[in-house]
Amino acid sequence: MKRTIASLAWFCAITLSTLLALVVMQHETVGGAPPPFKGVLTYHNDNLRTGRNPNEVMLTISNVNSNTFGKLFVLRTDGRVDAQPLYVPHLTIAGIRHNVLYVASEHGTVYAFDADHGALLWHRTTLGSGERPSDNRGCAQVTPEIGVTSTPVIDLAAGAHGTIYLVAMSNAVGGYHQRLHALDITTGAEEFGGPREIAAKYPGHGDNSRGGFVIFDPKQYKERASLLLLNHVIYTFWASHCDFRPYTGWIISYSGFTLAQQSVLNLTPNGNDGAIWAAGAGPAADPSGNIYFLDANGTFDTQLDKNGFPANGDYGNAFMKLTTRMGKLAVADYFNMYNTVHESDVDEDLGSGGAMVVPTITDSGGTLHQLVVGAGKDRNIYLANRMNMGKFNPNNNHQIYQEVVGALGGPTFSMPAFANNRIYYGAVGEPLRAFSFNSRATLNTTPQSVTSTRFPFPGATPSISGSTTSNLILWAAANTSPAVLHAYEANNLAVELYNSTQASGGRDNFGNGNKFITPMIANGKVYVGTQTGVGVFGLLP
Repeated sequence: MKRTIASLAWFCAITLSTLLALVVMQHETVGGAPPPFKGVLTYHNDNLRTGRNPNEVMLTISNVNSNTFGKLFVLRTDGRVDAQPLYVPHLTIAGIRHNVLYVASEHGTVYAFDADHGALLWHRTTLGSGERPSDNRGCAQVTPEIGVTSTPVIDLAAGAHGTIYLVAMSNAVGGYHQRLHALDITTGAEEFGGPREIAAKYPGHGDNSRGGFVIFDPKQYKERASLLLLNHVIYTFWASHCDFRPYTGWIISYSGFTLAQQSVLNLTPNGNDGAIWAAGAGPAADPSGNIYFLDANGTFDTQLDKNGFPANGDYGNAFMKLTTRMGKLAVADYFNMYNTVHESDVDEDLGSGGAMVVPTITDSGGTLHQLVVGAGKDRNIYLANRMNMGKFNPNNNHQIYQEVVGALGGPTFSMPAFANNRIYYGAVGEPLRAFSFNSRATLNTTPQSVTSTRFPFPGATPSISGSTTSNLILWAAANTSPAVLHAYEANNLAVELYNSTQASGGRDNFGNGNKFITPMIANGKVYVGTQTGVGVFGLLP
């Protein structure tokens, strides 16, 4: 790729975002060789949010079993680990090269561990002098304290050595704070003059408005959805505490190089609710720099303008597409269900699940299809055409690319994974299900395979490892006490390779379950967050 770029003089005239789109498109195309492994730097492995590590070669369907695979050790933290751990290989810290695991806790502490042996390399608190983590704000969704909830993101090109970005909530005598931190990945030192206090306003007359603007109140929100890094810009998405009003739907972005606020968008500026939480999933981005996510229950204007958009700019309970041209957020397109108002009224929102950009699918006629998928509480799977999401029809949902009605046996509080032309879902109280694409580039309505295990609330967000389609392993954690890590053949979910209860004497117990936890796989190891730390699994000595 470097030689190709160097040989094309005209390439220097294209924009950075276009260049990035071309590079990412290579990774998106099914069947291409995976790019060199630079680590797990964001939630669910990539900005498409596929959940697959195609560079994993050490763990195979032949060696992942209770005889040769199991718990290696547990990393202890000072609070719950709700954020997915991140991973940077071959990083030099204090003169020694390490594979490094980054873990953030709800007590507001960030840790860097040696990912292979568990040694603590550094740790930093996000709390200011005299501060403590936020209380749970009277809501049991994140309890007993709120510090770092969402998965951070790492930019290896920012700062002297690379930077990890995260949002932390805290409380002091003067009130509540939401801050964006940028930490050097080798030392934990704050960079770019950080942390940056998060504050915003947006034109509108909805909840918590005055003087013609809705105002961001830090105590009313938590950063649940994982951070998104796109063209060195950090995108934050804001959830409520148990739907306690007043609140609206905020997206706020910051420069990764200066922490200056870049853009602000509110999805319910003249209404209420419409938060973005997605069970902790990170909003997805396509190769062109567009952002996709599922908005939660809230005001939706059924009266549309001449272009088919809500007349007052309120998009509650919608499947959203945002453009980020020139770093500025704007609604590019959307889809909403014909019965969206009723769904919001009964808290059956689409926003309980995460969206995933589907790697390009080709039908039997050779036509390429650019799709995005999502599911929420109504048990349907929605596939939208990224070039034409479908907008709103008050009579039916026929305008969307595909609606698989009743595909899931329970509501979705998770996000899917993708590999080998299959989408994997784990709904509440249900087995994991694999749905295959057919020759028409639509999903078969009957699952290709299912697990024998049913996953209790909140279901499961699966992750996938394997460098070849014949050696794919699907991983999922059950939110039980103790938690259980499962591994299945991804091409046939009926075949369970391993689970952490199989070894006798509780050998592989690693702590109590934590909802919305996603396994992370790197370099022959699997990392799973718990209420007290991170369980580390791999091939046994």
